Amino acid sequence: MTQLFIAQVRSAAGPRPLVTVRTASEGEARLFVEAQYPEDTVEAVVEPGDWVSDEDTGSEPGDVREHPGVTWQPPAGGAA
Repeated sequence: MTQLFIAQVRSAAGPRPLVTVRTASEGEARLFVEAQYPEDTVEAVVEPGDWVSDEDTGSEPGDVREHPGVTWQPPAGGAA
């Protein structure tokens, strides 16, 4: 079973929009994001807390999605 994680990714040009990934664990989520953005720095991968989106966040394991116009904010609860 997969769950949703959100990632903060920074390229040489600056921060990328919010990235979501569906995986079984946080560690696995980080691996998928690092593979998707090999030249960038993955600064955080966390459970989304109370973050809600009407955007498609995928359903398949390893599904990485970038959400233009949505910037990173630490999830509610202070994780990250």
